Amino acid sequence: MAKSQLNATPASFEASLAELEAIVRDMEAGQLPLEESLAAYERGAVLLKHCQDALGAAEQKLKILENGSLHDFEPASGKPALDERDA
Repeated sequence: MAKSQLNATPASFEASLAELEAIVRDMEAGQLPLEESLAAYERGAVLLKHCQDALGAAEQKLKILENGSLHDFEPASGKPALDERDA
């Protein structure tokens, strides 16, 4: 796996999860050579972090929505919160 592929940002949470599941399946099969296993493990770590970050952001947004204070939330994308766009 090329270095650029190892650190490539996944398109979405779902894409990350699907790729991570495929890596786990391949590694559990035990058919990968050592170098490929190490590269797959490294890519899996990147994907896992992406999934954890996405879930953390979703959890934070849910907490904010539950408290009814959406105007205090500014997503990582830098887009204004819903209250600010509607104003």
